[in-house]
Amino acid sequence: MSNSKPKPSAIKDFIAGGFGGVCTVVAGHPLDTVKVRIQTMPLPAPGQPPMFKGTFDCLMQTVRKEGFFGLYKGMAAPVAGVAPMFAVCFLGFGIGKRLQQKEDDTPLTYPQLFKAGMLAGVFTTVIMTPGERIKCLLQIQQEAKASERKYKGPVDCAKQVYKEGGIRSIYRGTCATLARDVPASGMYFMSYEWIQRLLTPEGQSREDMSVGRIIIAGGVAGMLNWSVAIPADVLKSRYQTAPEGRYPNGIRDVARQILKEEGIMSMYKGFTPVMLRAFPANAACFLGYEVMMKLLHWAAPGL
Repeated sequence: MSNSKPKPSAIKDFIAGGFGGVCTVVAGHPLDTVKVRIQTMPLPAPGQPPMFKGTFDCLMQTVRKEGFFGLYKGMAAPVAGVAPMFAVCFLGFGIGKRLQQKEDDTPLTYPQLFKAGMLAGVFTTVIMTPGERIKCLLQIQQEAKASERKYKGPVDCAKQVYKEGGIRSIYRGTCATLARDVPASGMYFMSYEWIQRLLTPEGQSREDMSVGRIIIAGGVAGMLNWSVAIPADVLKSRYQTAPEGRYPNGIRDVARQILKEEGIMSMYKGFTPVMLRAFPANAACFLGYEVMMKLLHWAAPGL
């Protein structure tokens, strides 16, 4: 059992969060590709089957047509954005906690943890929105031949999107990203702390958590995060990949169209790959965060 609890540090939150983010992308990107492709596939013509019958069919079609690394399409954009995004996310959560604490060791209530997590969601939007826009555009090019694809890669995609609509186009979907990430981040961090407390043996502290308990807490927190986020994520994916001008009123138009043409359950498209991805990706995130934090406490206790 640890004799003293390491002092909170914004720098350590930032570094450990960035490392956790990289772990998240590596573990979860293949199923994220499947999720986006299912969410954005066109409605089939009357009497015709859908492009994908489900998660497994989408997975197999992608591997068959594009090879295993087709599942990693668009990964460069989130990797470039995820390390700073998660760094800022964990930094925001740490700041949110400290804003509500009178002393460093004061435990927060679950509503306070939720509010701190919501602040983290606000912090990440500036970085998250452009990366998500580019990632989604690259992920939906699967049907075009290589010679006919509009974007050659993330840098080319960013250049073309900027050329077509400027910074506003790069940040298309900001409100949808906020609507997804603010409540979902609140749930994410609150549920991780809650599960940690449940799993921590009597007489031990958070710093004594085993690898297995961290994996369980992080994985379940990721699933609860996405249970809140997925309807807004569907709206965001549709809006960010739609042609310019199709939805003049933003995600309100997207929501109206989906509810009118496809029904309420379409707001949960991609649910299966999201949940299959959520556990390993977020278990990897928190494990990476906790391991890096322990390393930083050992290597730079005064940081």
